[in-house]
Amino acid sequence: MKTGGTVNESAQVQAALLLDQSPDGTRAGTAQALASTAFPLTEERENAQALAGQKAKISGLFAVVQSIGSKVGILVLNAATGILTARALRPQGRGELAAMIIWSLFLASATTLGVPSSVIYYLRHKPGLKRELKASAMVMSCLLGIAAAVIGALFLPRWLHQYPASMIRSAQWFLLLTPICSMTLAGRAILEAADEFTVSNLVQTLSPAATLAILVGFLLAHKLTPYTAGLSYILAALPTFALLLMRLRFDWLSPGAFKLSTCKLLLSYGIRSYGIDLLGTLALQVDQVLVVSLLTPSAMGSYVVVLSLSRMLNLFQNSVVMVLFPKAAGRTQDEVLALTARSARLSTTITALCGLCVCVFGPFCLRLLYGKDYVSAVNALRILVVEVTLSGLVFVLAQSFMALGRPGIVTILQAVGLSLSIPTMLWLVPKLGILGAAIALLISTTARLVLILGAIPFVFRASIPDLRPRISDYAAIKAMLSRRSVASVN
Repeated sequence: MKTGGTVNESAQVQAALLLDQSPDGTRAGTAQALASTAFPLTEERENAQALAGQKAKISGLFAVVQSIGSKVGILVLNAATGILTARALRPQGRGELAAMIIWSLFLASATTLGVPSSVIYYLRHKPGLKRELKASAMVMSCLLGIAAAVIGALFLPRWLHQYPASMIRSAQWFLLLTPICSMTLAGRAILEAADEFTVSNLVQTLSPAATLAILVGFLLAHKLTPYTAGLSYILAALPTFALLLMRLRFDWLSPGAFKLSTCKLLLSYGIRSYGIDLLGTLALQVDQVLVVSLLTPSAMGSYVVVLSLSRMLNLFQNSVVMVLFPKAAGRTQDEVLALTARSARLSTTITALCGLCVCVFGPFCLRLLYGKDYVSAVNALRILVVEVTLSGLVFVLAQSFMALGRPGIVTILQAVGLSLSIPTMLWLVPKLGILGAAIALLISTTARLVLILGAIPFVFRASIPDLRPRISDYAAIKAMLSRRSVASVN
């Protein structure tokens, strides 16, 4: 029949478009529902549902594998960069390098005013304002970055008072990177709103790769110093930023694209989400910002090394969450809590086993990878390994609150962690050095873990998850991955 064929063909096109727009498979249910209502014949409807489900599984698995691969690549590149600079510059030079380069990204992330989150939201909800939203987001980010750089330049001499004047001046010059960092954050948000996750991952990976290449060049030329190493980070950001601008195209630069009314629209949402963004930034970097003013350059270099080595264990929690929680928001409360408990047991066990190896072989790892000058920081490394294991557990448990529409709980936990870590660092670091910084982080993370475990029965009226390892968890994960592998092959 002519009419029926037209309806079927139209439904196929619409279903395909929906599937093409969802690299993470989150809209598969919509495509299946559309196919179900549009196909009048049972056989055609079943074929359409099967096709939609198969494509969703393949695209979802591809997105997960791609994200994990990107994270692994970035981890390897950052580790190589850290090892090279630690061995070449020794603790004193590594500490001076850290004091110069931590500010651009920190200031850019701390002064977003929620613009990256806001532009994602409105590009999804108001696609007709795409050009104006892109222009306003990029211009606002540039202006915020410039303001942050100026304030930072005035602030740094007081905060880095124990460092040489020449190094402080270099740190101020390196703040020229801040507007680029701010625009990169907004640009990546625009790409991700358009489902261009591949390009976003490429932008994230290209920067450490370029940094490593430039550092190797300075090393081979026997010109690697804290100053040239800092310059490497500046130079590496330029091709990454150029690629980002090319992918964004330049329609947002056309006359009339930037509008104050669109800026107000972005800020109306951004200011409300800014608290979460700011707390996340502070939770990730506030320890380095504090200790750089409290430690000597040599101690700062040792702290940065052991902190980066311990943070490599974060890969396990991040990977488990990406694999096990792609559809958590669509499940019932009991299903989400059960999945959370299983994920927590699995990721914590794996991280703890790897962390135990790091603790046992810590002196050997530090000597082999970074050099003998860093072996004295092994006790701080062991404390940080315990802290990162517990922090990963908190991260996994927090997914239940996010999936069940209670993100405010996560924000409160971040605030509590900061309220404990900042005063304890100011108290312990002057007394114990890098060991005090590690203990302060452990105290803060332990408090967050106790609070999130206590919040589960209070918020969800459910029992505290059983975190003891079970063999059945690993069997279930193996079966799930086997099914996804078969689906991708078929």
